[in-house]
Formats: sequence, structure tokens, C-alpha cells
Amino acid sequence: MKSSQDTASPDPVDLLIRLLKLASFVNSPMKDAVSDPLEIGQVEAKVMIALSGEGALAGHDLVEIMGMPAMNVSRALASLRGRGWIEEARDPENRRRKPVQLSAAGWAAERQLDERIAALAQDLLGGLSAKQRRDFANASDAIIVRMTRWIVSHHAGVKFHG
Repeated sequence: MKSSQDTASPDPVDLLIRLLKLASFVNSPMKDAVSDPLEIGQVEAKVMIALSGEGALAGHDLVEIMGMPAMNVSRALASLRGRGWIEEARDPENRRRKPVQLSAAGWAAERQLDERIAALAQDLLGGLSAKQRRDFANASDAIIVRMTRWIVSHHAGVKFHG
């Protein structure tokens, strides 16, 4: 991997490897600073984040969006349901689809999750300059749009707003 000090623009493979590295490295601080103090697993936390941002989603939507095995998502949903943090939602376009959404208790827990994430974000990203934060946000937004399009085009029937 090239140094970030190189003046040449990194190629897409190098950027993807950096993205994978970021995704892997963020798991440890998320576990220690967010999941463990709230006594939930990282998958449960990610499901809550997805539901708070996207609204009601079915389990198969979460599997596709999160790129996780169905069993992991199913266990997370069962855990969140057992805590009373999610409830069934209705899909008026498809009565057989079984989406879930955060319950009132889930939204209260999500606020605690947000507080922990905010503190961790300050620890990990607070030292970036305003320009670095803008550049990272712009690049992240562009990548998320492309990923959303890729997921939708490769996995029929996935519903999310991206």
C-alpha cells in the first residue's frame, strides 16, 4: 500500500484495501466504547444504526445491506426483539414482507448508542482538520451512493434508501 504522502492518486484497488482496513480497524473501538458498555453485540448495534437511519427493514434487507450472514442478523433481531427494542412494521406494498422497526424502547436505547458513538467519533475523528472532515465526508458519501447502487443492482428486491 502506498503512503498517504504520495502525490500520485491511489488506484481503486488501493482505495478498496484502505476501505477494508478502516472497516476492520473500527470494530475494536466500536466494541470497547459502544457495544460492551451497552451490553449488546456489534451486530445488534449495527442493526439498530441501520433501522434508525433507514427506517423499517426486513431481515433479508439487513443481510444484503450489512453484508452479514443471515444467521448473524437473525440472532441480532431475536436479541433486539427480546429486549423489546424492535417491533414488527407493515409494508403496504407487500403483505408477506416482514419488516421491523425500532420500538419506543429501541429509540431510547438508540439515543444511548448515539451518545457513545458521538464520544468515540470525537476520539477517532476529532483531530481531523475541517478540510479533512469535509473531504472524508464527500468521499464517503460518493462511495456510499456507488455501493448502494451496486447492492441494488446485484441483489433484487433489497429495499433501503442508501
